[in-house]
Amino acid sequence: MSLTPEQVKRIAHLARIEVSEAEALTTQGHLNGIFALIEQMQAVDTTGVEPMAHAQDVSQRLRTDVVSESDRRAAYQAVAPEAEAGLYLVPKVIE
Repeated sequence: MSLTPEQVKRIAHLARIEVSEAEALTTQGHLNGIFALIEQMQAVDTTGVEPMAHAQDVSQRLRTDVVSESDRRAAYQAVAPEAEAGLYLVPKVIE
């Protein structure tokens, strides 16, 4: 697939980008190069190739899921300006 200068201008118009004739020709070359690369990549036979999440075969080291801090809810509620039933009360800001 390759684009014509008119198609490049149409795309620029749809994107609300003003391009001159020279810019349209330069952009046409860049876009046609991208399309050629995409065609090359699509021509590669990928049957039997498993999808991968990372280029290297790595796994993430995970730490054990254990509680490392004590429950300080009561202490925080005690210093709050207003609290009720374990919830912080704040002034109404929207009427």
